[in-house]
Amino acid sequence: MSQFNIDISETSNPNIIKFVANSFLTRSTSYEFKNIDEAKPSPLAQQLFYLPFVKTVYISQNFVAIEKYNIIEWQDVQEEVADSILEYLNTGKSVIVEDSTPKKVAVAIYAESTPNPSVMKFVANKSLSSEILEFKNIDEAANSPLAKSLFNFPFVKEVFISGNYISVMKYNMVEWQDIVSEMRDFIRVYLYEGKPVLNEETAATANPAVNNDLSENYSENSTHSYSALEKEIISILDEYVKPAVAKDGGNIRFESFNSETKTVKVILQGACSGCPSSTITLKNGIETMLKQMIPDQINEVVAING
Repeated sequence: MSQFNIDISETSNPNIIKFVANSFLTRSTSYEFKNIDEAKPSPLAQQLFYLPFVKTVYISQNFVAIEKYNIIEWQDVQEEVADSILEYLNTGKSVIVEDSTPKKVAVAIYAESTPNPSVMKFVANKSLSSEILEFKNIDEAANSPLAKSLFNFPFVKEVFISGNYISVMKYNMVEWQDIVSEMRDFIRVYLYEGKPVLNEETAATANPAVNNDLSENYSENSTHSYSALEKEIISILDEYVKPAVAKDGGNIRFESFNSETKTVKVILQGACSGCPSSTITLKNGIETMLKQMIPDQINEVVAING
């Protein structure tokens, strides 16, 4: 019998903690349980619901994520919960009773705040897109049924989809606290019903943001010939900057380099676009990093909202 280990991982949502195992807990199916009755397919989830502060249990591949009620703080109970999960797993009992698996794959969605107060990040337990998709309006979303559906909400201003998350920018007509549950449930039901994120036959022409992955900017198939210095700049952005901004629901894209003024121009997308603090923070951070990693080659970084 293999022995499990559990690591505690915080998320951007203070009410949700992930308990990550060193081995797979399920196959390809992910689960979301809102109460002990829904948790019948999972003896582990049912056991967790006996804890009075447990609101929702997510089980996906190699982790268990738990959303709590506000009656306690995670720092007071997370070690005890981790030990409980570890003890259960090391008994060899089933995490999921496969015979009780529902025909439809459960989709878990949780909301994470971003540095941009106008943008909320909705994280799924499945991959949504291998591309970077940015939609400024419903016309641009013609080839993305999911984005087009989101624009039917009058308060949705922009939609950004990448990896396993959707960043939604709202107009100031509403506050997130009044609409976040509605948006979360809408996205969860949409994906649960198997509706498409992007029309496959038109994926290549979905919008200008598709295929803008930084690592692709200088691929052998690129139509633009980048200099050695430009390739180095893009490589640094791709390795050191892009993962950090993706965590906050955004993206950064290399736009150009002026060799005469030694100025790098980058485009901010998703949650980074229009964020009151992103332009200054990222500009200064990227500028400092590039100056240190490529001495005497960079004078300034200009950040533009996408």
